[in-house]
Amino acid sequence: MMREFEIERQFDIKIETIKPNKGVYYLKTNKGERCLKKISYGPQKLLFVYGAKEHLNKSGYDRVDKYFLNINGEPFALVNEDLYTLSEWIDGRECDFNNKEEVTKAAKNLAEMHLASRGYEPPENSKLKSDLDRWPHLIDKRSKALEKMNDMARKKRDKTEFDMIYMKALNFYKDLCKRAKNTLNTSEYDNICRESEELKIFCHHDYTYHNIIIDKNDEYNIIDFDYCKREIRVYDISNFMIKVLKRNNWDIEFAKGIIEGYNSIWPLEKREYRILLSFLIFPQRFWRLANRYYYNEVTWGVNTFIKKINEIIEEKDEYLNFIEKFKEEYKEEE
Repeated sequence: MMREFEIERQFDIKIETIKPNKGVYYLKTNKGERCLKKISYGPQKLLFVYGAKEHLNKSGYDRVDKYFLNINGEPFALVNEDLYTLSEWIDGRECDFNNKEEVTKAAKNLAEMHLASRGYEPPENSKLKSDLDRWPHLIDKRSKALEKMNDMARKKRDKTEFDMIYMKALNFYKDLCKRAKNTLNTSEYDNICRESEELKIFCHHDYTYHNIIIDKNDEYNIIDFDYCKREIRVYDISNFMIKVLKRNNWDIEFAKGIIEGYNSIWPLEKREYRILLSFLIFPQRFWRLANRYYYNEVTWGVNTFIKKINEIIEEKDEYLNFIEKFKEEYKEEE
């Protein structure tokens, strides 16, 4: 149980109202509205996240949920061995991923954040979080995991409907893994990683609708930097693009809107499109869903898993059509 008086003492505030809100707490305090969040990682990682937000602010990008410091100048409270952060409560609504205009503005906003991230030096005693140079390894590892989960399904005496659907669909997604790997291996991925390291940029790593808050002034704010790390910017773009496209029947116009919006602020280089294509081909959602199912990562019922895997499989034709249109639009070949 969270001890409110400890939060008040360590952050030097008086809590007037506290309400749970989507995994965090909304606080009304004597110093204004705040967001209280229990975090699941240690203080060294938190210092990296804190430093990243401070860096953005100093670089002129201030539309983030800035952390408040405790009475000892640290960005957390320690209560019963749990870490809590206190940040600004940004009032507004979530970005509508079915609205092309909002999606394009969100892409501009992402480019502005990436530009401001350049030159980030993490604070002393923080843990450097980085996925630079890791994608060839991750594609191999996740491709092998798909095979391993297939073995797990095959060896079950009492197979579920999910197992049967997974085994039947597997070959298609294994083929996508090979295509993604070949595309990445024939790109300038290594050079782009090296240059990103030199630029010292970072990515948000979870740039999705509920982390993009549009305020009353129509400004686009970014919250929840928990997963931010050193990474090439194309990762954020591809991740954002997939989250938008799956909601819009893989409509190439939404992808073009994202790229146009992003390029209006910080244009992608020609060689980055090949890496983007590789990330779009890799079946990340299929792998993640299977991983959650076979390793009990979430407590969904089996029917939820069946519904989700069927949704991914049913969009196969639209997805393949999108990949071909993307290659044609941006003059890429596999």
